Amino acid sequence: MMDLFYSAGFRWSPFPKKDPMKQPSHRKPRAPFWLRWLIPVFLVSAWLAVAGVGGPTFGRLDEVSSNDQASFLPAGAEATKAQGWQEKFRDSREIPAVVVIESDAAFTPAQLGEAAELKGKLEALKAGSAVIGPIPSSDQKAVQLVVPIPSAGEVKDVVQELRNEVIAGAPAGMRTFITGPAGLTADLAGAFAGIDGILLLVALGAVFAILLIVYRSLLLPLAVLLTSVFALCAAILLVFGMAKLGWIQLNGQSQGILSILVIGAATDYALLYVARFREALTHTTNRTAAVLTAWRASFEPIFASGATVIIALLCLLFSDLNSNKALGPVAAAGILCALVAALTLLPALLALLGRTAFWPFRPRLMPEGEREPVLVTGLEGQKGLWRATGSLVSRRPRTVWVASVLLLLAASAGLLQLKANGVPQTDVILSASNAVDGQDALARHFDAGSGSPAVIVAAEAKAGRVLETVKASDGVGNAYLLADGTVPITGAPGSPSVPAVRGGKVLLNATLDFAADSTDAEKAVLKLRESVGAVDPGALVGGVTATALDTNTTAQRDLVTIIPVVLGVILVILMLLLRSVLAPVLLVASVVLSYAAAMGVSALVFNNILGFPGADATVPLFGFVFLVALGVDYNIFLMSRVREESLKHGTNAGILRGLGVTGGVITSAGVVLAATFAALGVIPIMFLVQLAFIVAFGVLLDTVLVRSLLVPALAYDLGRRIWWPGRLGRPEPASVGELPDGAGTREAGTREAGTREAGVR
Repeated sequence: MMDLFYSAGFRWSPFPKKDPMKQPSHRKPRAPFWLRWLIPVFLVSAWLAVAGVGGPTFGRLDEVSSNDQASFLPAGAEATKAQGWQEKFRDSREIPAVVVIESDAAFTPAQLGEAAELKGKLEALKAGSAVIGPIPSSDQKAVQLVVPIPSAGEVKDVVQELRNEVIAGAPAGMRTFITGPAGLTADLAGAFAGIDGILLLVALGAVFAILLIVYRSLLLPLAVLLTSVFALCAAILLVFGMAKLGWIQLNGQSQGILSILVIGAATDYALLYVARFREALTHTTNRTAAVLTAWRASFEPIFASGATVIIALLCLLFSDLNSNKALGPVAAAGILCALVAALTLLPALLALLGRTAFWPFRPRLMPEGEREPVLVTGLEGQKGLWRATGSLVSRRPRTVWVASVLLLLAASAGLLQLKANGVPQTDVILSASNAVDGQDALARHFDAGSGSPAVIVAAEAKAGRVLETVKASDGVGNAYLLADGTVPITGAPGSPSVPAVRGGKVLLNATLDFAADSTDAEKAVLKLRESVGAVDPGALVGGVTATALDTNTTAQRDLVTIIPVVLGVILVILMLLLRSVLAPVLLVASVVLSYAAAMGVSALVFNNILGFPGADATVPLFGFVFLVALGVDYNIFLMSRVREESLKHGTNAGILRGLGVTGGVITSAGVVLAATFAALGVIPIMFLVQLAFIVAFGVLLDTVLVRSLLVPALAYDLGRRIWWPGRLGRPEPASVGELPDGAGTREAGTREAGTREAGVR
């Protein structure tokens, strides 16, 4: 980028190429007008235009979003194949809404008549195909009606319309519920409704408060926050376009994660750039020179960090689960926009503001003799917490890293209590839910699986034998063939007697003895698949329970597939960045250990404090991708600066110098990212609350323990060997200033040594 400015006639050089933070004290010629004003104004204007289009698009994401669990299954899943056959038996793709009317006493004939009249009113709404019912319970204290509604439409609105009609038409004094797959989907969509407003406000408010504390300035937090918001607007445009073209399947979870990830990542990158900009302002009075110097110094770690996260997220494309596969490009688009905004919009804003951005605590120009102190121990010029941390690391490196590893291993033991094999859909929504209450009412008066039966697709020639097998299967309360895909063949007078046939296949329904979203129901489906498969090898078992079962199975398989791919990609990127093999291997090992510790602590919290029944099968995978990718972020920020300082001052002095100068900014970045992910907890969805805790706790653990103590101490203990097999890891002659081991400053890191080492870059 600097060559572009030189070729344009802009001849000043802010710092020598090998030392971008060093500059003579005499005043440099002013930069050309086009560089000082036109380019920054153009960049800011371009981002304003992007925000002007992307901001309103936020409210349109619902147009391309779906929370239908079945749509996230791979095409090869048995539940997906069964659903494909179901659609052949129906005119449209529908999901059932189960109306439950409950009374404390047995229904009178008059009340049953009112329930029968309600059926006509529900059919008049024309929500879907024929309404089934009313079906009285055996204790006569409840009736149910099944209302199929199109899954492709606005399920939430249709269910609300049904609820209003049922409340108005039900017998007086009765309790009414709309439950079943449609009711639960509607309440789930309602829980996600806070993503557009509450989540964003909480996240931005938390970030702004932290930035005010960090910078003690008003303008700079606004500039950083503006960078994050504009990056989010650009990301929304990209995601909306991809979903509109059918490239991805967007859902509420991905939408919430996108907002949090973009705000957190953009703020992290901005903090690193601002730290370099502030440092540059202590070396020059020329704000344009400071902006370009900060850009040159921060480009490599920011770009490497962003690229690592993007590629790690794109590894989710290897997932068989469409919801996981969709999150990859959605989150990667967000990180890309955060990266571009941090390297274009923020520098442009700071080029316009200059030192005023830090008002009232503006950085002062340092005397030339104090700008680059000769390092002996690496602690020169440091004070406070990070001097104490560096001193601890240098005095007891092995004790520090061994104690850190033992602490992380102890926390990892909690993994034995992690229950990530899926949870009932009625437990997913943490707020009050009419549909969840309806499931309880349904279980009190009917077969627990009523309204959400298992669906069996079998060969016409074997229909009778399959039906007998299904009825005899454990966990099945009732089973029947279907006419026209929805009407049961019960044998009652006037009911259909011939099953519908499509492509030589018939359709059967099996009402389970267990709630459709329970573990017992999943076990019953597994038994059904085994017993039916013995009679008809081509038979398929689908339905709500089968969909949940196949989703959990696929998610657990993804965990084994994707983790090695992500680790391999990150390892290669770190090797290219640090020009080393040993350092990347140790860094990846440290973040994996940190992830295990975070998951172990999370399992203890979920089980013993929050009382969750378990976790979604995708939680470990999402936690891994975010924690490992973001954990490597901070190690990249640290070790790229350590390498820069090691080239000038020697490895051990460079480690302490790198730890000191990055300590504040990386800790602030970790707190910001933890706060933004913690904001996910305001959405009453178990998956998001769990992910919020895992990532927030894991990021803080990584920032405070792994990056501040474990990695520096381990690197200090290894010394030059940390850069093996690179040239920087080879021993230098004693004349370079190497002190004996155990002297407390194993590498003097004098100015002359730094000059000689600079040649290995």
